[in-house]
Amino acid sequence: MIFDASTISMLGKGVWETIYMVGLSSLLSYLIGIPLGILLVVTDKDGIRPIPGLNRVVGVIVNLLRSVPFIILMILLIPFTRVLVGRITGPNAAVVSLVMSAFPYIGRMVESSLKEVDAGVIEAAKSMGASTGQIIWKVLLPEAKPSLLVGAAISITTILGYSAMAGSIGAGGLGDIAIRYGLHRYETDMMLVTVVILVIIVQAIQEIFMRLARRGDKRIR
Repeated sequence: MIFDASTISMLGKGVWETIYMVGLSSLLSYLIGIPLGILLVVTDKDGIRPIPGLNRVVGVIVNLLRSVPFIILMILLIPFTRVLVGRITGPNAAVVSLVMSAFPYIGRMVESSLKEVDAGVIEAAKSMGASTGQIIWKVLLPEAKPSLLVGAAISITTILGYSAMAGSIGAGGLGDIAIRYGLHRYETDMMLVTVVILVIIVQAIQEIFMRLARRGDKRIR
């Protein structure tokens, strides 16, 4: 394969589509996942406002969604995606499946990070008369910030991996290029190039979020 102008342009478009899918999916998934994680922590039997029944129901729903393999979820969501986006291929269509697959995972990551907060800090806030909302916004989230950022690095790279799999149904991006050229046309060099680009993107995401986590970690100041 010759890496001419058209090939470079195609790879550039693939990189942009991948970044678009991952960026938008991550944003939407966190908009759902953060409140979901907070709800799971707050309503836990040892939480600020225990509601065991609600916690169990939400937990079961999250676990059910997490247990469905991404490739199967994409197929199951085809009718919904067609109604919502108007088509079942392309980056926008892939975002629907990516969000549905990622937000339960992110919800659990957020829950895990919030549960790492020292119970003594929460009790101190309660003793000073802090409301549930104040404890969430001024204690839980700020104290869990480093862990949340580390979790974001893991979650976003997971979404990146899902976006590559979405290429199998014509979602676009680097995954689509790898499948169409590297797999179907047996162009190993194209496959290697897409893998290298994906590795570079993963390393960039990890580096950015790990630096932010270290900067916000009070324990290493």
